[in-house]
Amino acid sequence: MEQIRIGLVGIGKLGTALMTHWDKKKVAIGVYHPTKTKAEQFVQRYQTSYLLEDRELSELDILILALPATAVIPFISTLKIESKSQASLVIVNMATNLATNEITAKFPSFNIHGVKYMGHGRDLLEHGNGLFITETTLPKTTEELFQQLGKVKIDRENCLTEVNKLATYFALKTAMTIESEFAKRGLSPEYLERALTSLAPEVIRAYSEGSLGHFAKEIANEIQAESSHEVDKPER
Repeated sequence: MEQIRIGLVGIGKLGTALMTHWDKKKVAIGVYHPTKTKAEQFVQRYQTSYLLEDRELSELDILILALPATAVIPFISTLKIESKSQASLVIVNMATNLATNEITAKFPSFNIHGVKYMGHGRDLLEHGNGLFITETTLPKTTEELFQQLGKVKIDRENCLTEVNKLATYFALKTAMTIESEFAKRGLSPEYLERALTSLAPEVIRAYSEGSLGHFAKEIANEIQAESSHEVDKPER
Protein backbone atom coordinates (compact mmCIF):
# COMPACT_ATOMS: atom_id res chain seq x y z
CA MET A 1 0.00 0.00 0.00
CA GLU A 2 1.32 3.47 -0.93
CA GLN A 3 2.56 5.75 1.84
CA ILE A 4 -0.36 7.72 3.23
CA ARG A 5 -1.07 9.56 6.46
CA ILE A 6 -3.71 7.82 8.54
CA GLY A 7 -5.32 9.02 11.75
CA LEU A 8 -7.36 7.14 14.34
CA VAL A 9 -9.82 8.81 16.70
CA GLY A 10 -11.31 6.49 19.29
CA ILE A 11 -9.15 4.29 21.52
CA GLY A 12 -11.79 2.09 23.10
CA LYS A 13 -12.39 -1.58 22.32
CA LEU A 14 -12.76 -1.15 18.57
CA GLY A 15 -9.89 1.32 18.24
CA THR A 16 -7.65 -0.99 20.27
CA ALA A 17 -8.54 -4.00 18.11
CA LEU A 18 -7.89 -2.06 14.90
CA MET A 19 -4.58 -0.66 16.10
CA THR A 20 -3.38 -4.03 17.39
CA HIS A 21 -3.61 -5.61 13.95
CA TRP A 22 -2.41 -2.60 11.97
CA ASP A 23 0.59 -2.53 14.27
CA LYS A 24 1.29 -6.19 13.44
CA LYS A 25 1.13 -5.26 9.76
CA LYS A 26 3.57 -2.35 10.35
CA VAL A 27 1.02 0.26 9.27
CA ALA A 28 1.84 3.69 10.69
CA ILE A 29 -1.22 5.18 12.41
CA GLY A 30 -1.43 8.58 14.07
CA VAL A 31 -3.64 8.63 17.17
CA TYR A 32 -5.67 11.60 18.38
CA HIS A 33 -7.50 12.05 21.67
CA PRO A 34 -8.65 15.36 23.17
CA THR A 35 -6.99 14.28 26.42
CA LYS A 36 -3.38 14.18 25.30
CA THR A 37 -2.17 11.95 28.15
CA LYS A 38 -4.63 9.20 27.11
CA ALA A 39 -3.31 9.28 23.55
CA GLU A 40 0.28 9.19 24.86
CA GLN A 41 -0.44 6.12 26.97
CA PHE A 42 -2.15 4.43 24.04
CA VAL A 43 0.63 4.96 21.46
CA GLN A 44 3.26 3.62 23.87
CA ARG A 45 1.72 0.17 23.43
CA TYR A 46 2.38 0.03 19.68
CA GLN A 47 5.53 0.30 17.60
CA THR A 48 3.92 1.93 14.57
CA SER A 49 1.57 4.44 16.24
CA TYR A 50 2.37 8.06 16.98
CA LEU A 51 0.70 11.05 18.57
CA LEU A 52 -1.42 13.43 16.50
CA GLU A 53 -1.98 17.05 17.41
CA ASP A 54 -5.13 19.06 16.55
CA ARG A 55 -3.43 20.94 13.73
CA GLU A 56 -2.22 17.69 12.09
CA LEU A 57 -5.74 16.30 11.52
CA SER A 58 -6.18 18.51 8.44
CA GLU A 59 -2.99 17.05 6.92
CA LEU A 60 -4.23 13.45 6.91
CA ASP A 61 -5.32 11.37 3.93
CA ILE A 62 -7.61 9.07 5.96
CA LEU A 63 -9.27 9.79 9.31
CA ILE A 64 -10.86 6.78 11.01
CA LEU A 65 -13.56 7.53 13.57
CA ALA A 66 -13.90 4.54 15.91
CA LEU A 67 -16.20 6.56 18.13
CA PRO A 68 -19.60 5.96 19.76
CA ALA A 69 -22.50 7.05 17.55
CA THR A 70 -23.26 10.06 19.76
CA ALA A 71 -19.70 11.38 19.47
CA VAL A 72 -19.16 11.27 15.69
CA ILE A 73 -21.06 14.38 14.52
CA PRO A 74 -19.87 16.55 17.43
CA PHE A 75 -16.27 15.56 16.65
CA ILE A 76 -16.55 16.32 12.92
CA SER A 77 -18.06 19.68 13.87
CA THR A 78 -14.79 20.57 15.64
CA LEU A 79 -12.55 19.82 12.65
CA LYS A 80 -10.77 22.86 11.31
CA ILE A 81 -10.17 21.92 7.68
CA GLU A 82 -9.99 24.38 4.80
CA SER A 83 -12.72 24.03 2.18
CA LYS A 84 -10.26 23.01 -0.55
CA SER A 85 -8.95 20.14 1.62
CA GLN A 86 -12.28 18.76 2.79
CA ALA A 87 -12.85 16.55 -0.26
CA SER A 88 -9.33 15.08 -0.23
CA LEU A 89 -9.56 13.84 3.37
CA VAL A 90 -11.41 10.52 3.59
CA ILE A 91 -13.37 10.35 6.85
CA VAL A 92 -14.44 6.85 7.89
CA ASN A 93 -17.50 6.44 10.10
CA MET A 94 -17.35 3.14 12.02
CA ALA A 95 -20.24 3.76 14.44
CA THR A 96 -22.72 0.89 13.99
CA ASN A 97 -25.75 2.88 15.13
CA LEU A 98 -25.13 6.02 13.09
CA ALA A 99 -26.09 5.95 9.41
CA THR A 100 -23.37 7.44 7.25
CA ASN A 101 -25.91 9.23 5.04
CA GLU A 102 -27.02 11.14 8.14
CA ILE A 103 -23.47 12.48 8.49
CA THR A 104 -23.03 13.30 4.81
CA ALA A 105 -26.32 15.22 4.87
CA LYS A 106 -24.92 17.37 7.68
CA PHE A 107 -21.45 17.75 6.16
CA PRO A 108 -21.96 17.60 2.36
CA SER A 109 -18.53 19.02 1.53
CA PHE A 110 -16.67 16.26 3.37
CA ASN A 111 -15.66 12.95 1.78
CA ILE A 112 -17.29 10.56 4.26
CA HIS A 113 -17.58 6.77 3.94
CA GLY A 114 -19.08 4.22 6.28
CA VAL A 115 -17.08 1.12 7.20
CA LYS A 116 -18.87 -0.92 9.85
CA TYR A 117 -17.34 -3.91 11.63
CA MET A 118 -19.66 -6.91 11.87
CA GLY A 119 -18.86 -8.75 15.07
CA HIS A 120 -17.57 -8.22 18.58
CA GLY A 121 -14.54 -6.04 19.21
CA ARG A 122 -12.97 -8.69 21.41
CA ASP A 123 -13.17 -11.25 18.60
CA LEU A 124 -11.44 -8.83 16.22
CA LEU A 125 -8.77 -8.16 18.82
CA GLU A 126 -8.05 -11.83 19.49
CA HIS A 127 -8.46 -13.35 16.04
CA GLY A 128 -8.36 -10.60 13.40
CA ASN A 129 -9.99 -11.72 10.15
CA GLY A 130 -12.78 -9.15 10.46
CA LEU A 131 -15.74 -8.52 8.19
CA PHE A 132 -16.35 -4.88 7.31
CA ILE A 133 -19.52 -3.60 5.64
CA THR A 134 -19.69 -0.51 3.45
CA GLU A 135 -22.49 0.82 1.26
CA THR A 136 -20.17 2.54 -1.20
CA THR A 137 -17.10 1.68 -3.22
CA LEU A 138 -14.23 2.85 -1.04
CA PRO A 139 -11.20 4.79 -2.27
CA LYS A 140 -8.48 2.25 -3.12
CA THR A 141 -6.15 3.16 -0.24
CA THR A 142 -8.99 3.04 2.30
CA GLU A 143 -10.17 -0.35 1.07
CA GLU A 144 -6.62 -1.72 1.19
CA LEU A 145 -6.23 -0.45 4.75
CA PHE A 146 -9.22 -2.47 5.96
CA GLN A 147 -8.40 -5.48 3.79
CA GLN A 148 -5.31 -5.90 5.94
CA LEU A 149 -7.70 -6.69 8.81
CA GLY A 150 -10.07 -8.99 6.92
CA LYS A 151 -12.73 -8.74 4.22
CA VAL A 152 -14.58 -5.66 2.96
CA LYS A 153 -18.11 -6.30 1.64
CA ILE A 154 -20.60 -3.92 0.00
CA ASP A 155 -24.05 -4.19 1.57
CA ARG A 156 -26.66 -2.14 3.42
CA GLU A 157 -25.38 -0.60 6.65
CA ASN A 158 -28.63 -1.45 8.42
CA CYS A 159 -28.03 -5.17 7.85
CA LEU A 160 -25.61 -4.93 10.78
CA THR A 161 -28.46 -3.98 13.10
CA GLU A 162 -30.48 -6.94 11.85
CA VAL A 163 -27.58 -9.39 12.25
CA ASN A 164 -26.61 -8.01 15.66
CA LYS A 165 -30.18 -8.25 16.93
CA LEU A 166 -30.67 -11.83 15.73
CA ALA A 167 -27.30 -13.03 17.02
CA THR A 168 -27.76 -11.27 20.38
CA TYR A 169 -31.30 -12.59 20.81
CA PHE A 170 -30.40 -16.23 20.18
CA ALA A 171 -27.12 -15.99 22.12
CA LEU A 172 -28.97 -14.66 25.18
CA LYS A 173 -31.77 -17.18 24.74
CA THR A 174 -29.21 -19.99 24.66
CA ALA A 175 -27.35 -18.65 27.69
CA MET A 176 -30.57 -18.28 29.70
CA THR A 177 -31.67 -21.80 28.71
CA ILE A 178 -28.33 -23.23 29.86
CA GLU A 179 -28.63 -21.29 33.12
CA SER A 180 -32.17 -22.60 33.70
CA GLU A 181 -31.25 -26.22 32.96
CA PHE A 182 -28.22 -26.13 35.24
CA ALA A 183 -30.38 -24.72 38.06
CA LYS A 184 -33.02 -27.46 37.56
CA ARG A 185 -30.34 -30.13 37.79
CA GLY A 186 -28.69 -28.55 40.83
CA LEU A 187 -25.33 -28.20 39.07
CA SER A 188 -22.63 -26.03 40.60
CA PRO A 189 -22.47 -22.32 39.63
CA GLU A 190 -18.81 -22.99 38.87
CA TYR A 191 -19.87 -25.49 36.20
CA LEU A 192 -22.38 -22.99 34.81
CA GLU A 193 -19.67 -20.37 34.46
CA ARG A 194 -17.48 -22.85 32.60
CA ALA A 195 -20.35 -23.83 30.30
CA LEU A 196 -21.14 -20.19 29.43
CA THR A 197 -17.60 -18.89 29.07
CA SER A 198 -15.80 -21.86 27.53
CA LEU A 199 -17.89 -24.83 26.44
CA ALA A 200 -20.77 -23.14 24.60
CA PRO A 201 -18.68 -20.48 22.79
CA GLU A 202 -16.13 -23.04 21.59
CA VAL A 203 -18.83 -25.44 20.39
CA ILE A 204 -20.44 -22.62 18.39
CA ARG A 205 -17.05 -21.66 16.93
CA ALA A 206 -16.31 -25.28 15.98
CA TYR A 207 -19.78 -25.64 14.42
CA SER A 208 -19.26 -22.50 12.30
CA GLU A 209 -15.84 -23.78 11.19
CA GLY A 210 -17.11 -27.31 10.44
CA SER A 211 -14.70 -28.79 12.99
CA LEU A 212 -17.01 -30.39 15.58
CA GLY A 213 -15.57 -33.33 17.48
CA HIS A 214 -17.16 -36.79 17.53
CA PHE A 215 -19.15 -36.13 20.73
CA ALA A 216 -20.56 -32.82 19.43
CA LYS A 217 -21.37 -34.37 16.03
CA GLU A 218 -23.48 -37.07 17.72
CA ILE A 219 -25.46 -34.39 19.59
CA ALA A 220 -25.88 -32.38 16.37
CA ASN A 221 -27.30 -35.51 14.69
CA GLU A 222 -29.73 -35.97 17.58
CA ILE A 223 -30.93 -32.36 17.25
CA GLN A 224 -31.38 -32.71 13.48
CA ALA A 225 -33.33 -35.94 13.99
CA GLU A 226 -35.58 -34.23 16.53
CA SER A 227 -36.20 -31.35 14.11
CA SER A 228 -37.06 -33.75 11.30
CA HIS A 229 -39.43 -35.63 13.58
CA GLU A 230 -41.22 -32.37 14.48
CA VAL A 231 -41.61 -31.48 10.79
CA ASP A 232 -42.95 -34.92 9.93
CA LYS A 233 -45.62 -34.90 12.68
CA PRO A 234 -49.13 -35.08 11.12
CA GLU A 235 -51.41 -32.12 11.78
CA ARG A 236 -54.44 -32.77 13.98
